[in-house]
Amino acid sequence: MKELTGTGKLIRLILRRDRWLMPLWVLFLGLVPISYVATINELFPTAAGRQEYAGASAHNAGFVALYGPLSGSSLGELVAWRAGFLPVMIGLFSILTVIRHTRTEEEAGRRELLGATVTGRHAGLAAALITTLAANAVLGAILAAGMIGQGLPTAGSWALGAGFASTGWVFAATAAVAAQLTSGAGSARGIAITILGTAYALRVAGDISDLSASGTLSWLSWLSPIGWAHRMYPYGQDEWWPLALAVGVIVVLTTAAVALSARRDIGAGLLPPRLGPATAAPGLRSPLALAWRLHRGLLAGWTAGFVALAVVMGYLAAGIGDLVRDNKEMMDIFARLGGVEGLIDNYLAGTLGLFGLVASAYAIQATLRLREEETSGRAEPVLGTAIGRIRWAGSHLAFSLLGPAVVLAAAGLAMGLTHGLNTGDVGREVPRVLAGAMVQLPAVWVLAAITVLLFGALPRLAAIGWGPLVICLLFGLVGTAMGLDQRVLDISPFTHLPRLPGGEFGVAPLVWLVAIAAGVTAAGLTTLRRRDLPTT
Repeated sequence: MKELTGTGKLIRLILRRDRWLMPLWVLFLGLVPISYVATINELFPTAAGRQEYAGASAHNAGFVALYGPLSGSSLGELVAWRAGFLPVMIGLFSILTVIRHTRTEEEAGRRELLGATVTGRHAGLAAALITTLAANAVLGAILAAGMIGQGLPTAGSWALGAGFASTGWVFAATAAVAAQLTSGAGSARGIAITILGTAYALRVAGDISDLSASGTLSWLSWLSPIGWAHRMYPYGQDEWWPLALAVGVIVVLTTAAVALSARRDIGAGLLPPRLGPATAAPGLRSPLALAWRLHRGLLAGWTAGFVALAVVMGYLAAGIGDLVRDNKEMMDIFARLGGVEGLIDNYLAGTLGLFGLVASAYAIQATLRLREEETSGRAEPVLGTAIGRIRWAGSHLAFSLLGPAVVLAAAGLAMGLTHGLNTGDVGREVPRVLAGAMVQLPAVWVLAAITVLLFGALPRLAAIGWGPLVICLLFGLVGTAMGLDQRVLDISPFTHLPRLPGGEFGVAPLVWLVAIAAGVTAAGLTTLRRRDLPTT
């Protein structure tokens, strides 16, 4: 077909451009569940212990909201349930990948340039979808192979991998449709991510309703692709037919994306863009004000997401203690952690550590906005005035450094307040949890600083800034399970942070991390001053 001419070459181009980023998220999401196998085996070594844990968890609304329904107590079923939030992350990465190689290419003008060669009209869309679908298939295979390597049943492992991969496929096709609707990549991402959030909300509403006697709204889960993956019941019933629902939706959405692509002009969207005012408001006279205008939506979205997740995790904290209070075997296991209170503190500290890692993603994304402004040509008009490079870069780095502080503070307050209301001691829990959130900042700043250095010294490789974050995530989640040496784990700045609440607070590691972040940031800004701009 003439419309697909050049698809193979564009696939190779995508693989080259994403040769670092795509393997990182595929490997990370595919290997994370390995840590759950080791953790569950350690905490619940007997079938009786797993049965009791499953019985309590299956009827806990907070756990069901976060992880999905739990249908059995075998090791495989508990691992699949504990990994129940991963389909959301897989869907998010799939959306970002497809938008990056479709609508972002058009917005930057590269699609038009490629279209002037021997390239079919739908080649770019096909290449983005094929590459993303293949990446999800590889992720599913890695996940299945990892579970089989841990001694879990083969059929259940493949069902788990297929369910997760199918979720990524559905949202990749969703992003393909969203890319045809608007003329801006940001708006396309917003539409697709809103659909992802709605799918998650439908899954939560349906699964929680299913806990009640009537279950009147349990059907809502069947409206969500995330719910379809859960309804495959890996390691239990191993139902494969929900996969047919995902395949059907993928075919419909892909067909719709191709049809919509044929009905619009290159660079335009089917939805008319909203025109802005003819003159800028007085508040946009400084680079910081312009940066605020560019970053405020991102900051608000991340903050709202962190608050919502923090409320859920704070609510679950009390349930962690309830699970072990009446189980002597489990109480003995957790006695060395300080009893039930020590267990809850360990849970809060671990959750806040994960929040710190996720906040690093926001910091890196905000930093990479500098590269986006440079490659799109929007930086040149600003730098053509009396504004210098350091002042321009500093206006964006204010959100890279202070934005995570806002996000973590909001999450710490929300989690502390929720947990405090559960325990009846808000005055004690809020400052403890807030401190545990804010102590993550120095490590977040180190990862942001590495991205600044890459942007300044090697701008074409700035996207590699995601690499250190993925490494830190792997070390934090599966490093111990993989038996990595402590000296290797110490590469991650998060390894050196105090575990609060409950642990000892030390100032020295925080000072060192702040000093490293400041030094690396200064080096990045120095190289930015000396290189050509723009570098494409």
